[in-house]
Parts: sequence; structure tokens; C-alpha cells
Amino acid sequence: MIELRDISKSYGTGSTAVEAIRDVNITIDKGEIFGIIGHSGAGKSTLLRCVNLLERPTTGTVTVGDVELTKLSTTQLQQQRRRIGMIFQHFNLLSMATVRDNIAFPLKLAKLSKGEMKKRVDELLALVGLEQHGNKFPAQLSGGQKQRVGIARALANNPDVLLCDEATSALDPQTTNSILSLLVDINQKLGITILLITHEMHVIRSICDRVAVIDDGGVVEMGDVLEVFLKPQHPVTRDFVSQIADSFDPRELIASRSGRLIKVNYVGDITYEPLLFNAVKSTSVQFTILQGTVSRMKNTPYGQLVIEFIGDHADIEKVIADLRHKGLEVGDLA
Repeated sequence: MIELRDISKSYGTGSTAVEAIRDVNITIDKGEIFGIIGHSGAGKSTLLRCVNLLERPTTGTVTVGDVELTKLSTTQLQQQRRRIGMIFQHFNLLSMATVRDNIAFPLKLAKLSKGEMKKRVDELLALVGLEQHGNKFPAQLSGGQKQRVGIARALANNPDVLLCDEATSALDPQTTNSILSLLVDINQKLGITILLITHEMHVIRSICDRVAVIDDGGVVEMGDVLEVFLKPQHPVTRDFVSQIADSFDPRELIASRSGRLIKVNYVGDITYEPLLFNAVKSTSVQFTILQGTVSRMKNTPYGQLVIEFIGDHADIEKVIADLRHKGLEVGDLA
């Protein structure tokens, strides 16, 4: 659905040139929720705006659907942008227009009739849960309600793609969760492809299928959210993962414990099964859970444990083999 090939973006020329994005390659599947995470100044907003060519890449190609946007004329690009909705961190609503008129604004530009516009606005108000607020002005709404208006407006022209520019950064945690749930609901009901940027790992964990980590203008890590979260490779990724995981220094554990230290990852329904207890009960092995997490990644339960095993070496190996046989990922704590 979205293909970014060799995307770079520079500002200025010569010795004053600043490279905001460099050599980015990302392919996003139809119907996927794809996240891009990075610290402030990493280049994620610039990259997002390259998708609809609000920022035109210095080099590289952008393809949405089967159309290469970077080859289009200005008029052709305007037409294709109707396939791409966008929501913003600070809502960008028209303060002197009602909720209904804000949502209808793209429809007026598309020259729909009044009857068509009313029908479509009614559908969108119902979709985002604002049926009772259509005649209010933005100043009368909460932050979460304003963002729902922004989402409805972005969906007005039935786009194939929805771009989310830090869509929850201005919201409190409870409202953030409600907006994330709405985005998942829209994705499932409409099959729309969602590309979002954020600096919050909680957002990525809650709704994304895959994630790219961006630092200093380049992608440093990319993959399924579960894989990236459970096995972060880059220091920046590990920093983001630590936002929502109890961090610990394995060197301190290794120095302070006398048994064999094991790290266990498990995903899916086995998260809630007594696999560790069953594996050790017929052996001489004793165990202590030194650190553990059980949570969910979008709709998938997962867990991580750091365990100390004490006992006969052969029995410990038997326990480890049993856990692996049951589908757990088991390895020594490095």
C-alpha cells in the first residue's frame, strides 16, 4: 500500500545543508497499522510528511497504492491526496466552524451536494462517537473530542491511508487509550492502512503490527512489534522499550547470584499456562523468579521472565529443553 524507496530529505545547500532523512526504505502492507518511533528531532515528522508530499523528498520515490506520487503533476497530486487522510497533534480545527462544518470541509472541496455531505457527516459522527456534538464549536470540546473531529475529517473522502502525526501526544493517558481504541476500530471496520509516528512506546505496543525505529534521520531497527519489543537490538530501541518495561542491569544479577540465570520469552495463550511449574516439578531443580512481566501487545499476550535455576546441571538442561519443547524461547542471561 505504501512504499518508500531510498528516501532522503535535505534542507539548504552546500556547506549549510542539513540532512533530515537519509536512505529510508519502508514497505507498508494494505490494512496494516505501522508505527514509526523516534526521539524529537530524529526525522519522523519529516518522513511522515514525505508520504503525502507535504515535504517533497530530495531523492527517492513514494508510492501509495499503485501510484508513484513523486512522478505526478501538481493537479494529479492534489487528486491522489484525497486517498490519504491526515490527523495532527494539535487537531488543526477551524475554530469558527461547528463540528459538522469541520468534518464537511473536505467534502465541500470535493464539491459534494448538500444532501451527500449531510449523509456522510452523519455517518462519520456516528463512527467517532460524536452524534450529540455536531453543532458545537471546537472551544466547547475536550481534547479527546477535538481529536475525534480531526479523525472524522480525515476520513471524509474515504481515504485508503490515514497518517497520524503524534495524534495522542497532547492528550492525557485515559484519553490517549480511547483514541487508540478508536483507531484500531476504524482499521478493522474500514480496512484502512494507518501509518503513525510517536515518541511513546505505549502507543506502538497498543495498536501497531510493525514498527520502524528512527534515529538521526535513518531507520536503525524495523520489524514486528513483538519481535522488536522482546529483542531490541539498537540502543535507541532499548531506550524506548525501557519506557514500558521494568529495566534492570543483567551485570548486577550475574554478579550477585550463584545459580544459572535464564531469560524466558513467551507469546500467545501459553502466557497464562503453568509451564515453569510443570517443567520443574519432576526434577530436583529449584527456581527463583528475579524479574518478570506479563502484558499484551495489541491483541497478543506475552511475558518475559528472568529466572535463577539451582540444581543438578542435567536436570536444569532437562527443564530448559521441556520449556523450549512447549514453545518458549529460553536462553542464558548475557
